[in-house]
Amino acid sequence: MNQQLTPATELATKAKTPFPGASPAYETARRALLADEIEFRRHMTRLGEQRRALPPGPVITKDYRFKDEQAFEVGLKDLFGDKDTLVTYFWMYGPQRERPCPMCTNWLGSVNGNAADIKQRVALKILGRSPVERQFAFAQERGWRDLNFVQTVGDDYANDLGILKSDDSESPALAVFKRDGDQVRLFWASEMSPPPPSPCTARATIRNSMLGASAQASEPTMKVEMPTSMVMRRPWMSLNLP
Repeated sequence: MNQQLTPATELATKAKTPFPGASPAYETARRALLADEIEFRRHMTRLGEQRRALPPGPVITKDYRFKDEQAFEVGLKDLFGDKDTLVTYFWMYGPQRERPCPMCTNWLGSVNGNAADIKQRVALKILGRSPVERQFAFAQERGWRDLNFVQTVGDDYANDLGILKSDDSESPALAVFKRDGDQVRLFWASEMSPPPPSPCTARATIRNSMLGASAQASEPTMKVEMPTSMVMRRPWMSLNLP
């Protein structure tokens, strides 16, 4: 951002605790935290600008194959439908798993709540190694009505993303593609699976369904390590797609 911004610490001093009785220690700590929250929000905005300014990504030349919800075998370009942008999330629900990854389940619950709006602008597909009917059965169990599931045919896609492990388990992956005439280009991928040597550590509340980014957890929390794509509860907002 080129405009001169008011320092975050100055903005934080103008905030007011909504309820009386806060101790001086609380007020001081809360103002410091608020300043960091403002800086974080500004940083996320800058990241979005950087993403939008990325030069064209690599052309996808391999003919990855998928099975859609009608059991038709299709290519990557077919997943776009009538949209120019395709957002894909590869979730951890391979045929070797009795149940999907709990964190993927938690995350997709939030995505489902926004999927109808997201799909007005982009194609949104949830990819998995399990057959579509198996993925869809779990979606029905969870009450997910707005997610579209696709099965990867073979493991080329997962292997090339680097998310298939030697024990046949997977890591999640968020990848965005852009249509470029008759070609498909990578726009952005999380590139954080598996986690780097110093993985992002996040505190996540495991619930039966995602309450949303503004909800505060009243239950005990579980400390988990997960890649950036899982930390973002609403990654499509941070992508700021054109």
